[in-house]
Formats: sequence, C-alpha cells, structure tokens
Amino acid sequence: MSESTASELAGALTPEGFKLLNKLWRSGEYASSETLTLAERLRAEGYAPTVVNSVLTQLKLRTQAVAKFGPFVEQMLFTDAGLQQATPLQVAAHHARRFARAGVDEVIDLGCGLGADALAIAGLDIPVTAVEIDETTAAATTINLMPFPHAKVDVADAIQWVRDNPVSEGTARGYWLDPARRKTQSSGTVRIFDPEAFSPPLSFVEELASAGYPLGVKLGPALAHEVIPDTAEAQWVSLHGSVVEAALWFNMAQRSDVRRAALVINAHGASELTSPTDFGMSPQVPVTGIDGAAGYLYEPDGAVIRAGLVTDLMVEHFMDNDATQTSAGRQLDEHIAYFCSDEYHETAFATGYRILEVLPYKIKTLRRYIKEHNVTRLDIKKRGVDVSPEELRRTLMQGLNTKKPASGEHLTLVLTRVGEARYAIVVQPI
Repeated sequence: MSESTASELAGALTPEGFKLLNKLWRSGEYASSETLTLAERLRAEGYAPTVVNSVLTQLKLRTQAVAKFGPFVEQMLFTDAGLQQATPLQVAAHHARRFARAGVDEVIDLGCGLGADALAIAGLDIPVTAVEIDETTAAATTINLMPFPHAKVDVADAIQWVRDNPVSEGTARGYWLDPARRKTQSSGTVRIFDPEAFSPPLSFVEELASAGYPLGVKLGPALAHEVIPDTAEAQWVSLHGSVVEAALWFNMAQRSDVRRAALVINAHGASELTSPTDFGMSPQVPVTGIDGAAGYLYEPDGAVIRAGLVTDLMVEHFMDNDATQTSAGRQLDEHIAYFCSDEYHETAFATGYRILEVLPYKIKTLRRYIKEHNVTRLDIKKRGVDVSPEELRRTLMQGLNTKKPASGEHLTLVLTRVGEARYAIVVQPI
C-alpha cells in the first residue's frame, strides 16, 4: 500500500474521523462548500490535519462512488485505486445470483479489494469471507461489510488462504476471484495481459475449478479467446455502453448450455445473448460488400463483439430464421462488426442508425460534403480504419464556421473498411 493510499484512509478509519465523515456526508455540506474553506473551518474546530485531509478525500471518493454503489456509499470507505477497480454493484449482483443458484453454503472472495462483490453476495444472505492481502484496504473492507454479520475479512495471500483453510465436511463452498491485473512501476501502474502473470494466475483458478468448486473469476474485457479454458463459460458484461469485464464460470456456477455470452446492462434493465458453441463457430450470414450499405446500420454492443456473437445476434434478432435473406440482415465485410438491414429492428444488443449516404473516405470529398450541408457538429465513429476521430474531426472542420451550432446540421460519420476500400457512411442516430 502506498503512502498516498494509506493517507486516503488513515484519518477516516479513526472513530472521530468516521463520525465526522458520516456527519458531513449526511448533511450535504461537502457538496455545497468550497473544499479549502471547509478544511480551514474543520481545523479551526480542533480536528487534526490528518483527519481533515482523509475525511475530505473520502467525501470526494464517496461522491464518485455513487455511480457504482448508490446509497450503499453512506457507510463505505474507499481508495482511489480501489474505487476504479471495484465491481459496480449492478454487475456484482449478477455474480452473487450465480452463487445463489449454485446452492453454495459459503463464498470465499479472493482478492476482494474494497469488497464490492462480497457485499452483493452477503446481501443475498450467503456467508462470505473476503480475503485481502493489504491490511489498509482490508480495514476499509471491514467497514464496508459491517452491515452483514455473516461477512468477515481475512488479511492473507489468496493462494495461501486456500491452502490453510480446507473445506469443512458437508460444506458447499464457492470461490470468487478478482486477480490483480496491474503491476506498479516507477511511472505508475501498467496493465498485465499474460494470464499467468496475474495475481493469482489463471492456472490457480483452473486448479480450484478442477477440484469441482462452483467458481467465478473476473478478468479484463480484452481477454483472448485462446486462453479461455475449455471447461469454462465465458461471459462479457457491458454496463451503460462500456464493456467492464469478462467473467469465467466453472462447475455449478456455469450453465450447461452456454459457452459464451454477452450480458448488456443499461437503464432499461439487463439483456443477455448466449451461444452453446465454441469460439469461431458462429453462424454464417450474407456478406454483400458496400452495395449492402442501405436502410439501417447497426453497431453491436462491445460485449457482443468481444464474445464473438455478432452473427448470432443477426440470426436471432434480424433474420426471422432465414439466414439467407440479405434484405433482413447482412454484413458489409465479414471481418467488420457493422451490419445492415432494410427494416429497423430495435435491440438492446446494438445501436441503430439510419443510412443517409455512402461516400468514399477521401478528405476533400468529406470536407466538401460538410461545407455543402452546413455541418456545425460532427460525430465520428470507426471500425477497421486506422484513424484518430478527434484529429480527423479537426481536419474536416478546419476553417468552417462552428460558432453557431444551433444554426447548422449535426452529422454522424461512420468510417469503415469493406475489403481493401474505405468508406464514410453518413448516418442519423435512431
């Protein structure tokens, strides 16, 4: 634990600091006060600088944490790094339900961090032990799990804890793991992509799975398909448009008829697309080239793309059991996730756009089009084209009058590759 992280918590972990934190949070005073003024006032009231600094940091982190934890933040403590890595409660609830369906008697949360998943599991009245190697983080987690008498925190290395705590006879134990996927360097933290360099490594997960335990492990969304064990169900999770994780499930925590899945959670609820087939075995659909760019264009959710379920989505939601109907659904290029249909289909698994025009991807052509249509606001999306949308936007809009956005058009360009050719498809969001 770094000194800066410890300072985020130290003062707030004292009885005086925790009481002050909750008082200021519930009064809403922090939100309506200038931070420096509030700090000076608290010091004048006799609070130690370490307490004041820690409490103000916690108030800031609680404000940021509301998006992930909602009203639960009222009794929680955070670190900046821990909050960034914490599972949003909406996602943690889905993890917890897996263990409830598996019928476990207890769950061991290995590498629990600030305890988001342990909190969701305990919320379903399942006894949970949260294991965290860092003492300061474990202290915060203990606070976060205080409302649940059947939740406890152990300070230990995850692998060593498993070695030292065999399962009691007749107890159905489940494991949840969130391996550390970053390492600290002098310049900061960097992401690790080799699963065997995770802490604990993926091989330890497979060792637990081979023993038959109901088990889930949270990994990064960029998880390569080839490293996923044949015995696992892989589920990518998207929350409000961002892919937040790839979770692998084993034994009683997995579903017998699902090999890969995309869970999409948004303001309207949760929707899931699944397939029993292995990666690379998705159904074939029509591929038409750029001539098929008419009607409506769809950009699948990132979880659908990561799970390799683009053509599964097309067949299940766009093709009425006839995968030969190009009018119902077709890809422009089999290697690009965008696809089109003549009629609009609303789905939680893709964002739809009405196609207005198809242009060659040429700077002069696009600048002329933008000028002719009095475009004052330009959005750019891309797939399969090596270009920076921000830099291209500056290039295309350079020298044009953008001071009165209300007086001109709002244009969306979708840049894509079809074969070796590149195109800019002018679309209107639905």
